[in-house]
Amino acid sequence: MPELVAGAVATFALSLIVACGLLRRRCRGVGPPFGPRARPWAVLIVVATAAVSTGVGLLIVAASRQAPAALAGLLVSGGLWQVKLPPQRDRDLLPRTPAAVATLPFRRLYERMGDDMDDWCDARLRAAAPRPQWIADAVTYYYNQVRGGLKDDRALADLDGWRESIRHKIEVVRQIRAGASPAGIRAMLQKHPATERIRDVADDRLPLLARRLESDALNELHLFLAHVYRLGYHKLLIYPFRPPPR
Repeated sequence: MPELVAGAVATFALSLIVACGLLRRRCRGVGPPFGPRARPWAVLIVVATAAVSTGVGLLIVAASRQAPAALAGLLVSGGLWQVKLPPQRDRDLLPRTPAAVATLPFRRLYERMGDDMDDWCDARLRAAAPRPQWIADAVTYYYNQVRGGLKDDRALADLDGWRESIRHKIEVVRQIRAGASPAGIRAMLQKHPATERIRDVADDRLPLLARRLESDALNELHLFLAHVYRLGYHKLLIYPFRPPPR
């Protein structure tokens, strides 16, 4: 009996470690499973997996009468590799089958991970939104923080494309508010593919164009940040930096 208890405890402890590691790897490219909103579901999945692993291990022990056989329950943790997290837009279309019910915690985990990413991005967007120049400065700061660690050339090219588009649009906004002529603004718009199709640059339309470009730049910053988050950069400081409230 002491050997059985020891085997069960060892299986449960090792299963917790294995399940935690596998869950993190399984969610790579989506977000951290132990973020503020996702953590309860991640803990539930890990603990439930460890409990099932221990139960399977005890059944194997009962059949084999070999206490070390309890460790075979660790194989259950490998099931995390087989679980597919459904796209959020498809979660309500899944049939109410036993398999769908069994994967409910994973679907909820996926949703909460999305909420964590939205909160993370929104905090940085709110900080940069008050001034157009902060939007351009923010994307430059975040780009400089991640480019040295990126090995994926495609991902780096995507981030660089957003950065250049945002900086260009904010520069056009700056020139409009500085009183540049429609001819000068038209020439600036032609310098970048993101704005070359814009034709309406009459004097009375320039303020509206500035607001539109600023909004577009902020939306692109959101896309940039979401991409950075999915790449694994979850701890970037918020720009612009502000001293903590006293």
